[in-house]
Amino acid sequence: MNIQRFTAPTAREALAKARLAFGDGTLILSNRPTATGVEVVATAEETLAALDHADSFTNRAKAQTLPRRQPAPSAPESTNQVEDDVAQLSMSTLSFQDYVRERMLRRRHEALTGQNEAAATEEVALPRPVTEHARIAPLQFETRPQTQAVTVRKSPAIVTPTHAPAMSQGIVDELHAMKALIEDRFNTLTWLGQARQNPIQSNLMLKLIRAGYSPTLARTILERMPEEIGAAESVRWVMDVLERNLKTDAASRPLHEEGGTYALVGATGVGKTTTAAKLAGLCARKHGPGSVGLITLDTYRVGAHEQLRSYGRMLGVVAHLAHDRAALQDLLNLLGNKKMILIDTTGLAPNDPRKRGMLDVLDLPGVNRLLVLNAGGHGDTLDDVVSSFKSTGVQQAVLSKIDEAAKLGPALDAAIRHQLVLRGVTMGQKVPEDWESADATKLIRMSMRSPARSAFDPTAADLGFFFTQSSPSHSGRLDA
Repeated sequence: MNIQRFTAPTAREALAKARLAFGDGTLILSNRPTATGVEVVATAEETLAALDHADSFTNRAKAQTLPRRQPAPSAPESTNQVEDDVAQLSMSTLSFQDYVRERMLRRRHEALTGQNEAAATEEVALPRPVTEHARIAPLQFETRPQTQAVTVRKSPAIVTPTHAPAMSQGIVDELHAMKALIEDRFNTLTWLGQARQNPIQSNLMLKLIRAGYSPTLARTILERMPEEIGAAESVRWVMDVLERNLKTDAASRPLHEEGGTYALVGATGVGKTTTAAKLAGLCARKHGPGSVGLITLDTYRVGAHEQLRSYGRMLGVVAHLAHDRAALQDLLNLLGNKKMILIDTTGLAPNDPRKRGMLDVLDLPGVNRLLVLNAGGHGDTLDDVVSSFKSTGVQQAVLSKIDEAAKLGPALDAAIRHQLVLRGVTMGQKVPEDWESADATKLIRMSMRSPARSAFDPTAADLGFFFTQSSPSHSGRLDA
């Protein structure tokens, strides 16, 4: 194999030596700085083509009949080609590999097409032989369909679309994975550079992540933070943004005073039955026991009906059991004169196949869904629950067990990103005392208090692994 090394004080002179030795078919294999200048390893294009075992006998015969390439006729042309190779050397290793792969695919295609394509190419009036114009220096890479390859010739801007053999799906998947990894690393480096330039933003990001807020929401907020504000003002600004985007019913009447028909839905064990009893107790205290109707659809859990009946007897309210949609409709008609009707439902996991049937039972006129979320739940779990039980229109929710939550950030993050309207929060088992109206200012301040350090808290050095480019489809609408 004819591979040679060329050393010169500059890359341009080394490339000129290589081109003088191999002509226009020079292929640069590598370059590196040395103590005396720049070392370039080069070979002729024919040497690389000899390694391609897919070349057919027809292609080799054709290559012998074509005119022998001549060196560049003029110094300006050679200078331009050297500049093209200088630009080629600035490619990354990945780009150079793609460059070589595409050239080999094109040569293989020329071998398979035979004399017909050669004759069609020779009909174009060009100043040099066809073999000169089959070369590309340098290539511009862009995303294109895998079944299409575009040959770009240097003279009079001729673009010839050809069909190249598609690469295997495994190679394509690996290239896409490598591209995603490179973009992720570049985004991480970009964020780390910004963090060094703006330590206030970096510290606030760390504080939000430690409080339990998602990297998506934290980055979306901090990207909109004014650059000229100081440390104290930036903390107040972030909390104001969180408070404005956490929707509550502070501007309207409390849920138990407003009244209506509400079906409490959610996952297993989040406190739906206890929450229903607390709302019933508040309504009965305000408007009397006769103003409340209690219905349960929970026929799976042992003792579920008895638990609600026990709460009802304590409040002086009768609890009814509905086995299906028809029975529920009859009970709603019977209790139609009540100020508030509360429907306790079976707790189901988001991926439980019975969930669809239960939601269909609740699809009746005038029945509003009230999503009960465990304030101490994991962020991913809360996201899954909200997406699974989401209804059309405004989604109302109640945060339960906030006294058991080590961090309120994940629950408030889910409420902000999914645009939930919080109608209240619960803590403890006392009925109906352990109920509070949802106060955005109070909840945000509780979430931002410095919690006890845990093994799950990131450090400043870990922040780079949390962030890629924020996606509008996940960050949602934010009022900054």
